[in-house]
Amino acid sequence: MGLIKSCRGFTPEIGNDCYIAENATIVGDVKTGDECSFWFNSVVRGDVNAIRLGNRVNIQDGAVLHCTYEKTKCILGNNVSVGHNALVHGCEIKDNVVVGMGAIVMDGAVVESNVFIAAGAVVLEGAILESGFLYAGVPVKKIKPLEKRHVEGEIARIAANYVKYSGWFK
Repeated sequence: MGLIKSCRGFTPEIGNDCYIAENATIVGDVKTGDECSFWFNSVVRGDVNAIRLGNRVNIQDGAVLHCTYEKTKCILGNNVSVGHNALVHGCEIKDNVVVGMGAIVMDGAVVESNVFIAAGAVVLEGAILESGFLYAGVPVKKIKPLEKRHVEGEIARIAANYVKYSGWFK
């Protein structure tokens, strides 16, 4: 199991049937749902503010979740996939979202449900990403509507696959 560390009187609370890689780090005021996974070299750092994760959230290799002291929390809904080396900082991401590899989501941003953020995209501070769209670019722009097959076939598939992958390591 990875490094689970208390900070400022808070100890992470991990849900049922979660997987934590040996070199993943989870610190402080963090509460997770069930069937979450924290992959190699991922960091979920609730030292300066709260981090809350729903069910079936996967934090992939090298991804970082953090907040801003006394300003922004980091809240992720259910079935959220945070891609390799992504940075999610002090924002709210609702259900059924993919944050692509290397993407950045900044403080105060709100990502509605059923959104796909492309690899390398930058979601600026305070941005609101409307439900049902693919977003890409630096800064992020609405590219096109997602079809039902994207929500069910890609966003749901990725979340389900990471639950399956975690079973290989438990």
